[in-house]
Amino acid sequence: MSKTVISTDSAPAAIGPYSRAVRIDDLVFLSGQIALDPETMELVSEDFAEQMRQIFKNPRAVATAAGSLDHLVKVNLYLTDLANFQTVNQVMEEFFAAPYPARAAVGVADLPRGAAVEAEAVMAVPGAG
Repeated sequence: MSKTVISTDSAPAAIGPYSRAVRIDDLVFLSGQIALDPETMELVSEDFAEQMRQIFKNPRAVATAAGSLDHLVKVNLYLTDLANFQTVNQVMEEFFAAPYPARAAVGVADLPRGAAVEAEAVMAVPGAG
């Protein structure tokens, strides 16, 4: 088993003791991302849709360092308000085409830095191992 850390300056730095992504053989595990601007390390907006867009822009930068956003096979979303579920679907359609990755959406009480949404993902990158 080969373990490689994936890093890029195009995504926010980790805000704790973890890697942005780790590749093991043909799988890449992307850490949770909130809607931080990579340059300022501040939330991009209070607006839920804008936060949703940013949580896919940030992993896209990490995913590009390891393959492509098209290689995502599983996305886990954590929402502080499940009333935003329809917006989740609309924004995901901006970033993904069928066949869509598998997904879970879970309601949570709170997220780091007051974010409204967080996403983590798993990629399958052929020949990465």
